[in-house]
Amino acid sequence: MTRNDKRPQSPHLQIYKLPLTAYVSIANRISGVINSVAVVILVWVIASAAGNPTDSSLALWLLNSWLGLLALFVFTFTLYFHMCNGIRHLFWDSGIGFELETATKTAKVSIAAAGVLTLITWIIASAS
Repeated sequence: MTRNDKRPQSPHLQIYKLPLTAYVSIANRISGVINSVAVVILVWVIASAAGNPTDSSLALWLLNSWLGLLALFVFTFTLYFHMCNGIRHLFWDSGIGFELETATKTAKVSIAAAGVLTLITWIIASAS
């Protein structure tokens, strides 16, 4: 059985490259899940602070470790990323920004804005 090279290939990710807007859409959904998990952890930290000192010292130790700080940094980024994409979606709800070029530009802007807002937040937090 010989293969005809002129046959169309089935569309899959090894052949077709997803546009940036698709990656941002997937990342927006993932950031929503991360935010949900982070809120549960935040509730645990607040509840441990309201409890006995042993529980709060464990939470504070965990949050002040390098892994905890990394998790807080990622959580800060995902919060801003999800917020920036939410603003993007508000414009889409009013019918603005559906053109491919505009959607790609606003995707880049939302990533950059989330990064800048995260850095500003961490700079202000570390200064105080």
